[in-house]
Amino acid sequence: MNPLTNIKHIYFIGIGGIGMSALARYFNTQGVVVSGYDKTPTALTDDLEKEGIKVHFDDDVNQIDKEATVVVYTPAIPASHSELNYCKENGYNVVKRSDVLNWITENAFTIAIAGTHGKTTTTSMTAHILRHSEYGCNAFLGGIASNYGTNFWSHENNVVVVEADEYDRSFLKLAPNIAVVTAVDPDHLDIYGTPEEVLKAFGQFTDKIKSGGLLIQKLGTEFPVNHNGKTVHTYGFNLENASYHTANLKVVDGSYHFDLIHPAGILKNVVLNMGGLHNVENATAAIAIALRLGIADDKIINAVADFKGVKRRFEYKVKSDKKVLIDDYAHHPEELNALISGVRSLYPSEKMVLIFQPHLYSRTQDQAAGFMEVMDKADEVILLPIYPARELPIPGVTSDMLLEGMKLKNKKVMSKEELMQWAATSNDKLVIMAGAGDIDVCINQVQEIFTQL
Repeated sequence: MNPLTNIKHIYFIGIGGIGMSALARYFNTQGVVVSGYDKTPTALTDDLEKEGIKVHFDDDVNQIDKEATVVVYTPAIPASHSELNYCKENGYNVVKRSDVLNWITENAFTIAIAGTHGKTTTTSMTAHILRHSEYGCNAFLGGIASNYGTNFWSHENNVVVVEADEYDRSFLKLAPNIAVVTAVDPDHLDIYGTPEEVLKAFGQFTDKIKSGGLLIQKLGTEFPVNHNGKTVHTYGFNLENASYHTANLKVVDGSYHFDLIHPAGILKNVVLNMGGLHNVENATAAIAIALRLGIADDKIINAVADFKGVKRRFEYKVKSDKKVLIDDYAHHPEELNALISGVRSLYPSEKMVLIFQPHLYSRTQDQAAGFMEVMDKADEVILLPIYPARELPIPGVTSDMLLEGMKLKNKKVMSKEELMQWAATSNDKLVIMAGAGDIDVCINQVQEIFTQL
């Protein structure tokens, strides 16, 4: 029996998270009474409240919807959380976000996009192509699609496009018809322990592909794949050995123009109006899915040209003759490297200032050498203190530690207050701000300062 059919009231602990809010929106469209808790109000929780979802911000068991038949929580919620423990101790059906995604995707044609980076943009591009071309899908995104201002939409076509998150091994609850793997770099070692365990988990994810299904993996991603019962295709940026690859790439007025070679022919004159060479690669994967679904070439080309990107994924916050401010969620050395390379491809002769907020003490410790090496590729680096999220400090692991290990001369650690003073007096034209913590608050303030200059 489908567990979704009997849900009349549902309660979310951590409702303001990007993945949780997409689920909350899904149930809201299904006529279910939705409510939840989050730690702090945000633009996203404001939007949920405008949509009729009740949200509160105190850990208070009296505010739980006592009629809820299902309580959903995110792994980011601490084990000591009063509401979570109350629900567990009082007979509520308490489940993780991944369990609910399992219920939703089990009985649908599911396209699941996994990878240690690139998955949010690739998922958003794929869902956008399906929506724009009128193929139709239900989309659960890990970011806010700029075209629509949301991370969720529904459609009567029983097709689900979902971001498959490797954190907490969540993606192992999915059973896709089409799966994409964008990258398998070591990350979340607080969960997996070793890089080998990360690769093993991606292999287990691809084992979940339904019989007769398709795996589209980036050429060069090496992890254990069982080929039984599935077709395996590859994709890549300018990689001629890949089943789907780009050719004849040109940069014209800040946009990428390219052809896409695929097993059945060639898609000519694709235009992507989004910065970052890594996003050309992400578009290749999204187009591969659309071609596989039989969407017409002209509809794919029109949809890609209309794609406005994802909030906080190579997002231009200011783009004028005097200032260029680019905002990105990059929080892993590979993501930072792709971001810096992408900016260099568009602004090869401009001085580049990188403002970076490291995310998690454990990740900073595990990836310290990688961060130092990549940040040295900028012309100037400003580091904010590490954003702890769910973690307690690790002795000796600080932004100053990263600074000391870098070869770049032009570098400093600043508080958020010092950063605002810097922004008000800086003459630099090209500024990148990156990180997965609360740096987005600073970005909006810097944007305001730059637009007034």
